[in-house]
Amino acid sequence: MNEFHNPYATALDGLILKDPASAFFDFCRERENIRLARESGSPAPWTEDPIFQKGRFLNVFREDDRGSIAVLRFAKNLEQDLPTLIQALFFSRWCNRQQTLDKLATNILSKPEELRKKLETLEPWCNVTAYPVEPVHWEGAQYSRLDAATILFGKIKELLTETITGAQGDVIKATNGVNDLFRMQNDFPIFMAIIDLAWFRPDVIDPGSHVPTGIGAVAYLDRLQTHFGLDDHQQTCDQMIKLQKEYWPEAKREFQPIDIEYLSCECRKYYSYVNGTKLFEGKNLFQPKWNLDK
Repeated sequence: MNEFHNPYATALDGLILKDPASAFFDFCRERENIRLARESGSPAPWTEDPIFQKGRFLNVFREDDRGSIAVLRFAKNLEQDLPTLIQALFFSRWCNRQQTLDKLATNILSKPEELRKKLETLEPWCNVTAYPVEPVHWEGAQYSRLDAATILFGKIKELLTETITGAQGDVIKATNGVNDLFRMQNDFPIFMAIIDLAWFRPDVIDPGSHVPTGIGAVAYLDRLQTHFGLDDHQQTCDQMIKLQKEYWPEAKREFQPIDIEYLSCECRKYYSYVNGTKLFEGKNLFQPKWNLDK
């Protein structure tokens, strides 16, 4: 990711984790067991772990989270129209709100005025707390989050497609290429749209590609990198993928680099509670709602 103030950089300072790799897989196993217990209809709290009982965490596998499920539904059947698929995924990650995506069909993307009117009836139309989405700079003009989502992406979808396909499957190159155009300080929403493309068109974006490190994952990936004595986060992700066979062979699928990055963010959250640098309050406090939260 580009340079951006990282409020989580010191979240794990002072915390002793003798084996952060083992701790990573401990987190994964327990979080996945919670998902399975919940989906089987078992009553809350689904775990004896007090942190999991009180804190909010994403699922271990991205495709199981409600936001991802909404994106997969919204962009379904667009595989053969790559520019429209890319537009849909960029819109989805600028929106990043399941309740909004579930109310829309992708054909509205070709009608920006109608789309804007529809979004203006929804309050909020986007998820403003999950990650920052800054204005996009394009050809001397600045586009707000709403303007980029409703107007800009439709106008430039062909150029976005050319830029992304030019990266030859590499997520980092594609993210950097798009942000050379957008000039966003934090390119995380670009990265999310591009890694989502791997679900639909693995020939365009390689699901096994290395990925940028988001600000939330830095602290835990740094721990893992130091533990292994490696040079960078990419090598660290590769090592964790290898260790899955040893630590969690019964997992439902093999991890990719995106999974290690994503779960390092979740582990940073979990062990921040252990460390006392994160508190159970506000949006962090888990309140089970069967039809909304996972």
